[in-house]
Amino acid sequence: MPRIINTKEIVSVIAELAKKACYELDDNFMDALRSAYQKEESPYGKDTLQLLIDNGEYAKKEQIACCHDTGTCVVIMEIGQEVSWTGIPLFDAVNEGVRKGYDEGYLRKSMVRDPLNRVNTGDNTPAVFHSEIVSGDKVTITVMPKGGGSENMGAFTTLVPAEGAAGVKNFVLKTVEQAGGKTCPPVIVGIGIGGTMDWCSWIAKKALLKPIGHRNPDPYYAKMETELLEQINNMGIGPLGMGGRVTALDVHIEYYPCHITALPVVVNLQCHASRHAAAEL
Repeated sequence: MPRIINTKEIVSVIAELAKKACYELDDNFMDALRSAYQKEESPYGKDTLQLLIDNGEYAKKEQIACCHDTGTCVVIMEIGQEVSWTGIPLFDAVNEGVRKGYDEGYLRKSMVRDPLNRVNTGDNTPAVFHSEIVSGDKVTITVMPKGGGSENMGAFTTLVPAEGAAGVKNFVLKTVEQAGGKTCPPVIVGIGIGGTMDWCSWIAKKALLKPIGHRNPDPYYAKMETELLEQINNMGIGPLGMGGRVTALDVHIEYYPCHITALPVVVNLQCHASRHAAAEL
């Protein structure tokens, strides 16, 4: 028998996750900032990291947004294949949850209705919604507010397959270098390799949700992650572009099979406000 869930049940869950994500940077990320402070050699860089640590701790204590840019609200749902939905359309319920969370949480509304006419929707909807079907009868909801500064500096390319790993690395390093301090570093670098243009972008986004310190299970890609992290941190961009050793906290790679003629690569950058919260129904 399928498990039946009324879509109205997700409204309050998404609302609370939106507030939690904006108010509370998780322990994994805060610990990474503290570790970065110990490693940073630049006095300006150390001072900047301490400000970011203080800001994160204060936001959690006072339950206020850790950054004024509360982002595009990315909502990801892993839906068990044994789940059946009833009630209002699922995407309507997602947007109702975002609307409720951003209103109750006094979170900045940043979405415009039309990319060229630029009229603000006034409630931070619509969300950017991704769903995946998984086994079982549970639903995992992740809310990921994505700030404009880091998102704006992401990049996509399709390399000639012969360019291989060297071409991928060069593209990643060039993207991070050109972004400089505009991404509000220290950043997390999400990299998608393979698939199609749309799928490559999606797996690069998902890569940002991996815990800092988590390595790709494939040793080949794990080695590439650590090599890129070292090279990025040798650029000297530093926290908030102030110069220093710590430009990135981590690099995460996701890959997927692709066409014989293509080598798609996406770099999706996450700023120092790495916000996400999840719950299971």
